[in-house]
Amino acid sequence: MELTRLFLLAFAMLLIAIFLLGRWLYLRSMRIRNQLQMSYIFTNITHELLTPLSIISASVEKLRETQPTNHSEYDLMELNIQRSVRLLQQILETSKSQAGELKLLVSNDDVMQHIKETARSIVPLMESKGINFSIHCKPESMMGWIDTDKLDKIIFNLLSNAAKYTGSQGIVLLDVTTNRTYDHIQIRVSDNGPGIPKERQKNLFTRFYDGDYRRNRTMGTGLGLALTRDLVYLNRGSIHCESFEGQGTTFIVELPIKKNYFSMSQIDKSPQTHFHIPSQNISDLYTVAKPIHINEETTATDDENAYHILIVEDNLELLMLMKQLLQPTYHILTATNGLEALDIIESEPLDLIVSDVMMPDMNGYELTTRLKEDSNYSHLPIILLTAKVQEEDRLEALSVGADSLITKPFKIKELQLRIDNIIANRQRIRAERKQDEAGSGESVADPKMSMDQEYLQRAIACINEHISDSDYDRESFATDMGSSVSTLYNRIRLLTGKSITNFVRDIRIETACRLAKEDPDLRVSDIAYRVGFKDPKYFATSFKRVKGIQPKEFFNTVRQEHQQAV
Repeated sequence: MELTRLFLLAFAMLLIAIFLLGRWLYLRSMRIRNQLQMSYIFTNITHELLTPLSIISASVEKLRETQPTNHSEYDLMELNIQRSVRLLQQILETSKSQAGELKLLVSNDDVMQHIKETARSIVPLMESKGINFSIHCKPESMMGWIDTDKLDKIIFNLLSNAAKYTGSQGIVLLDVTTNRTYDHIQIRVSDNGPGIPKERQKNLFTRFYDGDYRRNRTMGTGLGLALTRDLVYLNRGSIHCESFEGQGTTFIVELPIKKNYFSMSQIDKSPQTHFHIPSQNISDLYTVAKPIHINEETTATDDENAYHILIVEDNLELLMLMKQLLQPTYHILTATNGLEALDIIESEPLDLIVSDVMMPDMNGYELTTRLKEDSNYSHLPIILLTAKVQEEDRLEALSVGADSLITKPFKIKELQLRIDNIIANRQRIRAERKQDEAGSGESVADPKMSMDQEYLQRAIACINEHISDSDYDRESFATDMGSSVSTLYNRIRLLTGKSITNFVRDIRIETACRLAKEDPDLRVSDIAYRVGFKDPKYFATSFKRVKGIQPKEFFNTVRQEHQQAV
């Protein structure tokens, strides 16, 4: 009996233990399920909110087109839309972190440049608060293995957090350095704000921690620093805070950037740029123009002699973006494929072509081949843009005759430098040719005169034959020369460095000077009409642009010299 009682007691205790274990497992599963349900709820709400934000953003862009004068208001709207999007994305990342779904995918990139570009996106917030914000990276450029998306969030969260607690005229510093072996980076974000009390520092990275938002009259969710810590740990890094009341706060993050710190599943060797997104094709977009308004018509340079450039790109948004960035310096024409480009090349004056490689109907290689095989356009410089980075792609571009190849994503400053260098080389060659011709002492009647000299003399003769005809335009000029306007422009630009308009204008002005010397008694208006100007005022403006003085001053000098000679 005693043995039976002991057995029953042991069996009852086992049942109780099983029940308690089952209860504990049930409660734990319920808690996990509730967490997952909350995570799903957060995710669903976030996705639902992102949709109307996208609609609002599109509406703002529409307003930019219909009411383009309110740029500052539109910029403010866009800034706050982007802030809202970042916050919602932060909630999504937090949900993923809770569910253990955060994944790391690193690629080889310029770590310092990427950090600087990310940091610059928060400059408007710093400026709006009157904060003195500076970025120091040492070295300025360094390749490493990073998850750009996760690094963006770490940098942005730390900087936005510093901005919250730093008052007007405060200081925020982002300082990024590397260690001696170049396998880690240290990111320090410092501010001279009020600092964090010691008792609060231990809870800084706790999710939904209230912090000092109300005391400092700022807004917060309690997610930023908690998510930052999760992202740092995901990157196998470390984060800690140094803060003293009344002196400021510094957050210090250390991250590995060497490939062997990551597993094979965490390494992405494919390019991280999404070339269907226009802004991702231009890596220095936010440093060369502010603000950028896609589809906005900007005023082209007023320089009549500015170079004419054709941009060929099938991505319409990228095409308009490049046009806006380059148009203040050059006269820009656009085409969306090679066939459309050919029509423009045959009808418009051009100095240089910038073309994407991958396009429908006729790609960049085919366009380049067609032009280099045509004697009328073979001299046109061509810069090709490509997302392909293999050596054979570079060789193919050179084999078809391209003057330069730039890989995407590219810096708009680099493209401008390539354009300017090509133009400068053409100008240098033209100047050397003039020196050679001057040194050779060749005359108009010289039988050894080059074809270029003969063409130029014929062009000058055409203008002189119609020197008093104010209606003698570039179309008439091209017809007399037996060529199209675009061909005439190309030859004149190549030989003189001038546009057709300026070439004709300069000959008219030189003729005006000769007439004044031949007959000093002629009035300015008389000479203006004789050299093909309908309006004496426009003649005076053109004369000063070419000679640097007003025609009256020049003619008075001519009369004085004539009287002294008599």
